[in-house]
Amino acid sequence: MMDRRLLLASVASLAALFGFRWLRPQEARAAEKFEIEKTPEQWKQQLTPMQYHILREEGTERPGASPLLNEHRKGTFACAGCDLPLFASETKFESGTGWPSFYQPLPDAVGERKDSTFGMTRTEIHCRRCGGHLGHVFDDGPQPTGLRYCMDGFALVFHPAAPSAS
Repeated sequence: MMDRRLLLASVASLAALFGFRWLRPQEARAAEKFEIEKTPEQWKQQLTPMQYHILREEGTERPGASPLLNEHRKGTFACAGCDLPLFASETKFESGTGWPSFYQPLPDAVGERKDSTFGMTRTEIHCRRCGGHLGHVFDDGPQPTGLRYCMDGFALVFHPAAPSAS
């Protein structure tokens, strides 16, 4: 009798999981429209495997893995998917987390959505133009905003400021 109950409970659990597929955030995200839209194959041709994993599959890099973590020149950090300027170098700060961190994005650069993965609720940040996943924002950053935009460095490209004419 116990084996049958266990079997029935297992089947019911699996049915519930598959029955609630519509609750998965990825399907809701697929309904979003962005200025730049490409097929997965087109993105794979354009991006490195790590960039694709982060931008298109909402992955993350190991802490300390991005060369942009130690980028301290003046310039702009842009989306690696569509080159939209996202963050000014003046807003970058050392958070000690192992990921490039900023206290403020450029105007009209990023979008936000609720992320309930890993048993917690966070605010996910994506590129406003192509929808590429960039990282998350937290409320433990420095002033003037008190925010920490914790970005995956491989989701970004850096464009140094033009040398000033002397």
